[in-house]
Amino acid sequence: MNLKFSHQLWRRYVSLFILFCVALPTISAVTHYSIPEEMEEGSVVANLAADLGLDAKALGPRKMRLDVIANKRYLEINKDTGELFIAEKIDREYICNSKNPSCFLKMDVTIENPIRLFNIEVEIMDINDNAPHFRRDTMHLDISESTPSGERFSLTNAVDPDIGSNSVKTYHISESEHFDIEIQTGRDGSKFADLILKKSLDREKQALHKLILTAVDGGVPTRTGTANIVVRVLDINDNAPTFHTENFKIDLMENSPIGSLVIKLNATDLDEGSNSDIVYTYSLYTSEKTQHMFTLNPDNGEIRVKEMINYEDFKMYDMEVIATDKGPNSLSGQCKLTILVTDMNDNHPEMSIKSFQRTVKENAPVDTVIAVVSVNDKDSGDNGIVDIYIPDNLPFKLRESSDNYFELIVSEPLDREKVPEYDITFIVTDRGSPPLSDNETMTLELLDVNDNVPQFPQSFYTIRVMENNAPGALLSSLTAFDPDLHENQYLVYFILEKEIANTSMSMLFSINPENGNLYALKTFDYEIEKEFLFHIEARDSGVPPLSSNVTVHVIIVDQNDNTPVIVSPWRAHGSVVEEKIPRSTDKGSLVAKVIAIDTDSVQNSRITYQFLQVTDATLFSLDQYNGEIRTMRMFSYRDPRHQRLVVVAKDNGQPALSATVTIKLSTVETAVKAYSDMTEVPLEYDIFSDLNLYLVIGLGSVSFLLLITILVTIVLKCQKPKPSKAAPPCRNSVISERNSTIADSTLVSNDAYWYSLFLAETRKGKLVVRQPVPKGSRYIVSSLPRSTGMTETSDSAASTLQVRTIVF
Repeated sequence: MNLKFSHQLWRRYVSLFILFCVALPTISAVTHYSIPEEMEEGSVVANLAADLGLDAKALGPRKMRLDVIANKRYLEINKDTGELFIAEKIDREYICNSKNPSCFLKMDVTIENPIRLFNIEVEIMDINDNAPHFRRDTMHLDISESTPSGERFSLTNAVDPDIGSNSVKTYHISESEHFDIEIQTGRDGSKFADLILKKSLDREKQALHKLILTAVDGGVPTRTGTANIVVRVLDINDNAPTFHTENFKIDLMENSPIGSLVIKLNATDLDEGSNSDIVYTYSLYTSEKTQHMFTLNPDNGEIRVKEMINYEDFKMYDMEVIATDKGPNSLSGQCKLTILVTDMNDNHPEMSIKSFQRTVKENAPVDTVIAVVSVNDKDSGDNGIVDIYIPDNLPFKLRESSDNYFELIVSEPLDREKVPEYDITFIVTDRGSPPLSDNETMTLELLDVNDNVPQFPQSFYTIRVMENNAPGALLSSLTAFDPDLHENQYLVYFILEKEIANTSMSMLFSINPENGNLYALKTFDYEIEKEFLFHIEARDSGVPPLSSNVTVHVIIVDQNDNTPVIVSPWRAHGSVVEEKIPRSTDKGSLVAKVIAIDTDSVQNSRITYQFLQVTDATLFSLDQYNGEIRTMRMFSYRDPRHQRLVVVAKDNGQPALSATVTIKLSTVETAVKAYSDMTEVPLEYDIFSDLNLYLVIGLGSVSFLLLITILVTIVLKCQKPKPSKAAPPCRNSVISERNSTIADSTLVSNDAYWYSLFLAETRKGKLVVRQPVPKGSRYIVSSLPRSTGMTETSDSAASTLQVRTIVF
């Protein structure tokens, strides 16, 4: 019944379709075209006007158009030319799928006047524009190293969007010793590959294998795609732990700190995981003593010091260690260790002094043996070799007498006075690294011998003693020094006898024999004794005694103990001296000369002169060094006739001593005859010195002329010479009526002075007279008895004038 109904329904549909076709425009047969995918835009597929038999010129009016059926518009038609061209690039893999491997684009072309419909079918042909690719870039496989060869492992296949010969055709794998591939074809014709194990794997040799799988299509040119295959080999416990060597030799320093690392054993197991975890243990061949001295860490194989290691107890330790893994069927390996203890320089060298002289005389000869010492060291090798020495700055040296025995001997002359004792340090050092040393110090005392003479600080002593000293006064301490000891150092002092003017030195000086203090036994007077020169000896108390002496120069120093004595002008009665001087004496003329003497010396005898009193300070001057009194100007009528001068003569001592003399000068009027060879000296006129200017104006010219007349008369009268029986005296004569101290002598002088008084010896009743001689000749100064005539003195300032006596 169902079949009948279906048949009726089919007949009805066919009737309707026929009626519909009668009403539609005329439809031509399907026109088929084939083009490759990926054609460029604008590329012409076909000329529809030519292919459909249409007039190209009538296409525009007939409104030719293109209708796409259920597809994106990839094609367009040129309405003017009727050309079908690519409007958009066509990708076959995009518009087609696996259900429709044949890829077509269907469209209708319609024209009007009359209406006609053309069916167009364009087949898109595949090109090889896609390369094969894998869904996963990397494929991981875990394969046990116990897997037998020939085992097969599936791999992910590659895909290629292209079809036919452009799809995947075959596979290749990178070169490998252990793997290969086998190509399989699926029911749909696709290609896939299986990985084949050609050779057994060994994880310990290669735990990871990296392969490259390449898929190749059949296109021209071919395209390829690759994927990585990582094969991880799974471990099995097939390797026993091993050491890099079966026998270890280790050098261990003795006295290594407890806990210090001896060695870290590093056994290796090529397996992994628990198969490579190792446990370390001592074997039964390791002695209990060794296990007591060292600890073994079972986890990391560290062997450390457990007890103090002493080279002198054990020099070597042997042990055997087993390394066992933790695999299901554990495997093990073993090694032997030999620990050699290295000697450490831990023992100080020892020194023993067998004999030692603590005292020795300073004159001990060179090579005298002072001490004997021995050395020793418990260490071995260089650590046990001992060197002994003493400081270089000592006059001793060590001399080896036998093995490890040394003698200390004198190498240089000794001198107790320079170094009384020596601290001798014996230093012993071994040759270890670092070296150890020890030392011991002994004191050697030098005994004194009398080998040094007493020594004074100076070879010559100058002692200054002030005169008038007190008897017994200490002059100086002349102490000598003797560097020896005890009786060799005790000194006694002597004055070596010497007579001066029948007087022994022991009468003048005394010295303390114990300390060398020098004393004066008398009071010295510089004016009698000025110096003494003698020797003092210092002698020690050694056997035999030694001595030395020194020169002593005692100088008596002057003291200002003598007062100056005025010897000129001579004073017969008292201390007043009377002198007469012509009133017409010129300026600068010598009036008198004061001479004083002082028996002291040097500064104490240097005398200076000063005016103590003077009637007119403007009239006379006194030379402070030679005592000459001279006129500073000419006398005027207003000056008194009598002048009083008090002169003090003072020495230069401290304190100064002095003496005075009083001189009374009287001026006298004398007539002087003018000689043609003598220079006229005008008198001074002081009449107007005190007149007032107003008085002069008041008196008038008459009074002035009167005064001038009177003055001229007086001057002419004064210049008139007086007759005399004797030789006319010089106008600048100095007449003395006292007893003078003049030596008989003659003076020849070129002085320009008119007179000078010279006093040297005490003679009475003489005058000194200067007589004129022809012009250009010398003057003769004579001393005469007073009864014979007048005297003229030379005006020379020198005190060494030569005088000859002439009697008229």
